[in-house]
Amino acid sequence: MKNINIKIINETCVILINRKESYNSLNLNVLMELEEVLIKYRDFKEIRSIIITGEGDKAFVAGADIKQMSLMKSSEAYRFSKFGNDITLMMDSYPKPIIAAVNGFALGGGCELAMACHIRIASDRAIFGQPEIGLGLIPGFGGTQRLPRIIGLSNAYKLLLTGGTINAVESKRIGLVSDVFNHNELIDQTIKLSNLINRQSPFSAKLIIDAVSKGVSMNLKDALSLESEYFKKIFKNENKDIGIKAFLDKKKPQFKD
Repeated sequence: MKNINIKIINETCVILINRKESYNSLNLNVLMELEEVLIKYRDFKEIRSIIITGEGDKAFVAGADIKQMSLMKSSEAYRFSKFGNDITLMMDSYPKPIIAAVNGFALGGGCELAMACHIRIASDRAIFGQPEIGLGLIPGFGGTQRLPRIIGLSNAYKLLLTGGTINAVESKRIGLVSDVFNHNELIDQTIKLSNLINRQSPFSAKLIIDAVSKGVSMNLKDALSLESEYFKKIFKNENKDIGIKAFLDKKKPQFKD
């Protein structure tokens, strides 16, 4: 692959966006490669979690490729947006936890890519924002929809309508990220988190992600009904017996794939 590098660390697939010459900006080729990797590792039992980050020290993903966008007609722009949204929707319900390790600028499409991940961890150098309005544009990969769901309407409107940016500390305060680490510790800390997740039951992780991703768009009554159905389903999985027995025996569970 030309625009993405892959590293396998323990049971985690680390996806590195590799366009350092353009601050890892997203173009159609990057999106196609990202989709290919996510589909490839979706059913790999040896892989239990995914980390997405950017190559280099400056950017996670600094946005969409503006040069490519400047040549698009409206029909092409629609297809570009639709393709990006299809990928982020796949990430929402991906059966393995996806963690964004935000190592620098996460602007526009970069912020949107991070928001599609289940967990976001930031370097203390990270900068987030949706600057599209300053270019006479609007977000195209879910910024108008995920941002208010994550940080609330007022905070989202402020970022979207001013095109402003926020640093890592502010992003944690408003709930955009869960943790902030020293820049040099970011990847190690993210791997540490993925290792912790990897020790849990993969089937439980899959059902939790599915319940959350579906439930957020349901009314509470229907969402709770979905949870009960999944609770019933988990009792048919052997990892339930492994986990409960290990707890009663005061041992660490060895969950199966």
